[in-house]
Amino acid sequence: MRIAFFILLQVPLLLWAQDYNVASIPDSLKLNANAVKRFEEKRLVIKGPGKAVLYKRYVVTVFNESGDIHAIYRNSYDKLHTLSDISGTLYDALGKKLKTVRKKDIADASLDDDISLVTDNRYKMHSFYYRQYPYTVEYQDEVTMDGVFFLPGWRPVDDDELSVQHSTFVVETVPGYVLRHKQFNYPGGPVVTDDGKVKTYKWEVNNILALQSEPLQPDWEELTCSVQVAPVDFEVGGYTGNMSSWQNLGKFIATLNEGRDVLPDAVKKEVHALTDNVTDQREKVRLLYEYLQKNTRYISIQVGIGSWQPFDAAYVAQKKYGDCKALSNYMKSLLKEAGVVSNYVLINSGYGERGLWEDFPAPYFSHAILCVPNNKDSIWLECTSNTVSAGYMGSFTGDRQALLIDNDGGHVVWTPRYTAADNSQHRKIVARLDGEGNLVADVHTIFTGIRQEEPHDLIHRVNKEQRERYLNNALGLPTYKVDKIDYAENKGAAGLPLITESLHVESAAYASVSGKRLFITPNLFNKTRSKFSTDKPRKFEIKYSYSDIEVDSIDIAIPEGYTAEALPKNVSIETRFGKYAIAFVYTGNRIQVVRSCERTAGRYPASDYKALAKFYADMYKADRSAMVFVKN
Repeated sequence: MRIAFFILLQVPLLLWAQDYNVASIPDSLKLNANAVKRFEEKRLVIKGPGKAVLYKRYVVTVFNESGDIHAIYRNSYDKLHTLSDISGTLYDALGKKLKTVRKKDIADASLDDDISLVTDNRYKMHSFYYRQYPYTVEYQDEVTMDGVFFLPGWRPVDDDELSVQHSTFVVETVPGYVLRHKQFNYPGGPVVTDDGKVKTYKWEVNNILALQSEPLQPDWEELTCSVQVAPVDFEVGGYTGNMSSWQNLGKFIATLNEGRDVLPDAVKKEVHALTDNVTDQREKVRLLYEYLQKNTRYISIQVGIGSWQPFDAAYVAQKKYGDCKALSNYMKSLLKEAGVVSNYVLINSGYGERGLWEDFPAPYFSHAILCVPNNKDSIWLECTSNTVSAGYMGSFTGDRQALLIDNDGGHVVWTPRYTAADNSQHRKIVARLDGEGNLVADVHTIFTGIRQEEPHDLIHRVNKEQRERYLNNALGLPTYKVDKIDYAENKGAAGLPLITESLHVESAAYASVSGKRLFITPNLFNKTRSKFSTDKPRKFEIKYSYSDIEVDSIDIAIPEGYTAEALPKNVSIETRFGKYAIAFVYTGNRIQVVRSCERTAGRYPASDYKALAKFYADMYKADRSAMVFVKN
């Protein structure tokens, strides 16, 4: 029966193989498409709680250079995932076979990211490097999984400007195996069959048109069809577990971490020397967090079950390094020695990344952090950074759901959300113009919260030359030079970091001098750079990920002997997306400008897009308002 079923699944592909001619693709699928996924079949065969095999086969036609990325084969493997049976074929526009993949043509390399000290993660890659458009590639492979903890899902449309002609996802399970699934933008449910020996779930889509990305759109997974699958009972790396609930999944993680918090005696003495005379818990946390930052560094460790299980505290103490799991566990051990309770937390990291699905427990996490519970003032710790403030999550791990682990198992929690006032930029500019229009300015800016992340990186992640090069291209003046750069950093007692930036800027001929007249745009640095096109109807919701506020106070001295001939009007705008105001004053020989802009995080319907575009267009215009002066 299984053989017959496998042959049946291949019939559509055999039919497709006879018609790789690009002319057979419907015109609707070519519209706005760099490539078309002609055929895709993912077949996941689950043989029990600890064994599974994934078979994949797909055909892609590429129309242009932007679509070449879809013609590149790449798949990863490690000790728990064996990659085999790779094959591939290249076809021309008429569907004629040009070339097949040879084993020696497949590259095999380590997934080395320059921060991985210990890893068994590798990948295989192949490209035909064909550039006569259009062309078609076909690939297939097989992955055997030793351990069924993390199951692959299905997302037929995995990029913008990619259409899909036909795609299926089939999952086969043995009797008694409980499979959970979660669907996104999929009509109906899977077709389920059960012959007593194999239970099969099948999802299928056809003729999905290419989507074009839009500014400020929601996450891609919200816009396209996808299916996630997960087990209830599982085995991996010699451990067994259950993820029928977040609590049970948390119990499994707690089991992996059990007994890994024993510190060497020398480290224990250092902990007590730092904290025994400190009564304030937040201060204890800060001191030990700084100890962690000074004595360890982040190194990725990805080996087998080690992708989920941290190295123990003694290992980190000896080696002075660890990955996110090991460093979070080490910090937890330091706090425990000082009598401070903390919790290990699993989370998805990265700007704009989602949290978790409360109704679908599954190990879709990329990072580990730590939480020190303190009623409504919990302290969150990013343990992989040597430079961030204690308690600061920011855009990397802030404002999303995560899984907190305690003695009872896992609990869904929400990391800190930052307000507009938290994410602020306050700039004060004192400038002077000479008679030829040359500008000299001293610029002092205070950044907080998410707005300080960019200057934080300029301080800690780049060298002096890179910093100067960036600042000499980032201020929006036509020609200028930054010849003095100073930073002062305050990590903030409450976990909200603050950075002060001081710049001395010179800009030749910033103002235009024509005869007796002097023309100047007094809003020097902070000009709205985006204008949104309304040429096409908006399809997707509008998403602002975080709120922020920026205020500029500008004072410009112009040469004596000038009288104002034309001054811009003050502008004040208030919308559901935020608020904007700019005011101009000329007194004596001084121009004074106050500009403020506040953006409000949220989601807005596509029907609001024209209002959003107008908001940005009005700001764009007001930011470039000019003044005209005439010489007496």
